[in-house]
Amino acid sequence: MRRPDGSPVRILVVDDEPSLTELLSMALRYEGWQVRAEGGGEAAVRAAREWRPDAVVLDVMLPDVDGLTVLGRLHAVVPGIPVLFLTARDAVEDRIAGLTAGGDDYVTKPFSLEEVIARLRGLLRRAGATAPGQPSSLLVVGDLALDEDTHEVTRGGTEIRLTATEFELLRYLMRNPRRVLSKAQILDRVWSYDFGGQGNVVELYISYLRRKIDAGRAPMIHTRRGAGYLLKPAAE
Repeated sequence: MRRPDGSPVRILVVDDEPSLTELLSMALRYEGWQVRAEGGGEAAVRAAREWRPDAVVLDVMLPDVDGLTVLGRLHAVVPGIPVLFLTARDAVEDRIAGLTAGGDDYVTKPFSLEEVIARLRGLLRRAGATAPGQPSSLLVVGDLALDEDTHEVTRGGTEIRLTATEFELLRYLMRNPRRVLSKAQILDRVWSYDFGGQGNVVELYISYLRRKIDAGRAPMIHTRRGAGYLLKPAAE
């Protein structure tokens, strides 16, 4: 996704947890977007004024100014800017307060990085912040196709049914075709930033995908021993 002038989309990430902002920034840069991270509300407003982001990922609980107050100041600086709230609180009244104050959407910690990206893509499209006519929802590698909006997956025109986790894993592989992805990278992107599991869960779900994607066909999912996994067209 790009701006109407062809330049990369700009995302401002505001959270006081350095490990979280680092992971989010890395994930968003994988999308080809420009990212700026700030740890407090005052710094976020200054960054919005100077940098003019296209969307903001905003933590509700900040050390200096609460997220709802920051939201109002952001809208004063960049009217109509889409804001995705991050919150560790899941009470209904907190969600209502955020949306009533002008937030566009929210995710509750812990969350999948893929979910944050998908929600941002939707917000950017609805806000008209990206160039029109971009086929952003369809990923295609060889004869394998995945629709990010409908969650439909086909190979050679045959529908393949996946669980939610299998879908997220395949989506990550397809967004990085021919690239070797380590178990650590896959855990961070598919199982959320604070997942405490072991790498064998990746092996398990790769085996599930292979049964559905590669069974009876030329393989697309490959293992690079000691390095990770990659997906590429079967003809290569």
